[in-house]
Amino acid sequence: MGYYGYEGRDRKGIVITGILKANSITDAKQKLSGKGISIKKIEEKSGILYTEIPLLEKSISFKELVIFIRQFSTLIKAGITILDATSILKEQSASKKMKNVLEEIVDDLREGYPFSEAASKHPKVFPSLFSNMLRAGEVGGQFDEILDRLALYYEKSHATRQKVKSAMTYPLVLLVVSILVVVFMIGFIVPRFAVMFSSFGADLPWSTQFLLSLSTVFTNYWWMFILIIAILLVVYQILKNKSYVRYAIDSFLLKIPVFGPLLKKAILARMTRTLSTLYESSVPVTQALQIVEKVVGNSVIEKLLRDAIVSVQEGNTIAQPFVGHWAVPPFVSQMMILGEKSGTLDFMLDKVADFYEQEVDQSAEQLKTLLEPLLILFIAVVIGAVVASIMIPMFSIFKDVQ
Repeated sequence: MGYYGYEGRDRKGIVITGILKANSITDAKQKLSGKGISIKKIEEKSGILYTEIPLLEKSISFKELVIFIRQFSTLIKAGITILDATSILKEQSASKKMKNVLEEIVDDLREGYPFSEAASKHPKVFPSLFSNMLRAGEVGGQFDEILDRLALYYEKSHATRQKVKSAMTYPLVLLVVSILVVVFMIGFIVPRFAVMFSSFGADLPWSTQFLLSLSTVFTNYWWMFILIIAILLVVYQILKNKSYVRYAIDSFLLKIPVFGPLLKKAILARMTRTLSTLYESSVPVTQALQIVEKVVGNSVIEKLLRDAIVSVQEGNTIAQPFVGHWAVPPFVSQMMILGEKSGTLDFMLDKVADFYEQEVDQSAEQLKTLLEPLLILFIAVVIGAVVASIMIPMFSIFKDVQ
């Protein structure tokens, strides 16, 4: 995507100059022609003023996408044309990036492009699931129905995400706070008492000696801790895109106690809901599996979906790779087998998704209820141990003085 300066005349013969954002110079010419502008001169702009900085560019959140799809579906169901609905949502959008994207889609619609093709030019905003399902709706004459189905799908997906995020955020915040409190005490409070203990020459218990040694290491070599953390982050950034590293991390995440089962349920709910929605919308099976592979968000399940594509291409069932796999409960594979045998795979997958979405809801509430007292107790024990290690020798000192 670049910027192109142009000079030309409109339909009334008035000279017009301006700057246009487009994918290429050909795309820019097509957009100007669609607006009835006769081009005299056009050139690509360069320099820092015309360079987009990804770090400064605000991305569109998943919530904004969900709201857009629901509003778009409502307008289409009300009988408003696709072009007018897109123009209305462009005008009322609070996101600058969404406004720019919708403006480009409006230009493409005026040039005769179908909405699905116009949306597919913006994969960072509109996922492949969205554009592919709309393409199927356009071909089958079910655009409004598919759009409503997409709105419902993304609303359920957003609700599941929020439940998982809420369940995991609270314990992480408490854990970070407890670490910061302990670091503050070891780095700033304990050294002050260390001077007092050394001046009295008192015999210190092993817990106090350990705490003072830890404080000495931290205050003298704090930069080493920061360096180690920075190195680990750099190594992680380098290795995270390696397929075997991603697979190992995702396998570990699914197997860890407490959080693993919740994460697995959320991933299975997303997989079955997405596949059901695509299958019900008459998207070809292999293409549907490829789309689900991109949105499922876990390399273990992604590999299973790739194996399922191979299984289908070889004339076998979708469920075959899922049967007996450690990451997939028998309930899921059995429902898939029954669905394929009875010709109701979309219905069976939909029921599996409903089940796991309810499980995610219940598990998230149970997790928050269980972890809240445990983490508070953990923080109290850690801070209490630090305070006790300081106070016990102080009582001994005061006793000797008396």
